[in-house]
Amino acid sequence: MKTPNTSYSILELSIVSKGQTFKETLNNSLALAKEAEKQNYKRYWFAEHHNSDNVASSATSVLIGYVAENTEKIRVGSGGIMLPNHAPLIIAEQFGTLAQLYPNRIDLGLGRAPGTDQETAREIRSDFMQAAHSFPREVEKIQQYFSAENMISKVRVPIAEGAEVPIYILGSSTDSAHLAAKKGLPYAFASHFASTHLHHALQIYKKEFQPSHFLDKAYTIAGINAIVADTDEEAQSLFTSLIKMFVGVLTGGREPLQPPAEMNEEIQGMYNHPAVNQMLKYSFVGSKETVKREIQDFLRDTEVDELIVVSTMYNLEDRLKSTRLFGEIMIEINTEKHRLSQAK
Repeated sequence: MKTPNTSYSILELSIVSKGQTFKETLNNSLALAKEAEKQNYKRYWFAEHHNSDNVASSATSVLIGYVAENTEKIRVGSGGIMLPNHAPLIIAEQFGTLAQLYPNRIDLGLGRAPGTDQETAREIRSDFMQAAHSFPREVEKIQQYFSAENMISKVRVPIAEGAEVPIYILGSSTDSAHLAAKKGLPYAFASHFASTHLHHALQIYKKEFQPSHFLDKAYTIAGINAIVADTDEEAQSLFTSLIKMFVGVLTGGREPLQPPAEMNEEIQGMYNHPAVNQMLKYSFVGSKETVKREIQDFLRDTEVDELIVVSTMYNLEDRLKSTRLFGEIMIEINTEKHRLSQAK
């Protein structure tokens, strides 16, 4: 029996680096998508964030269209649409339209968090908390609008009916693991910042998974941070920008992404802070050899089907290089898996 490849993808937040405009940031996101396509990444997802000076991925569906229009084969989608912020009918219209324009390339990842602070969430949707509690029902509405059978309903989204748009359930705790399993949908866990419940959530999902006409067996995606460079020292230097960003998140800072610096005692101390260290637990930083070894351990430990990579670095050139090197790592890992399976 052929051993399946471990797929690898990118989660993009369009983080604004110091001295950079929103326009430049969004152009860089497209450049990264093109490089990912070149390196055979499976999908390129945009996150949804609001009320941030330094995150440009607020109009998620617009960015999906921008990247899909300017690439050829890579799947493009949301990682995710924060559904309580939106009316399910409008999301079905947007993604149904995207599916018509870019057939068999659009993914719809759905989460229940606000993607912002509570005050902004209330501005986006006054009944946000009610919508968040109704998340399972809201997902069902989206599924209904996409179903071909919905053409006999009074409320319809004709452009979405029968469109091929796979739905993914996103989570950062165990709640969504139960839902994804019950609905027989693929499950993506945000372990690139919420590491605590990864293993428990994966166990729940696999144990409770019920096959559906969408999916015959469980499918898991884990988010990770990856920074790959020529040497461990260079990668550690690039990592300092991400460390400072997470410190800013925890302390309420709104500074743009800072240039890399030497990994000195002060920055190492920031990284060693329990809250920062826990959030960045699944960060793979180093040369190809170092990261490959650590990724192999992670895959053995979690048995996930796919990795979705966040590559937060100050310079576009470093991100492109890291994306290329990580792609090479995954090709090597998959090649070695096949060789071992054939030898058995």
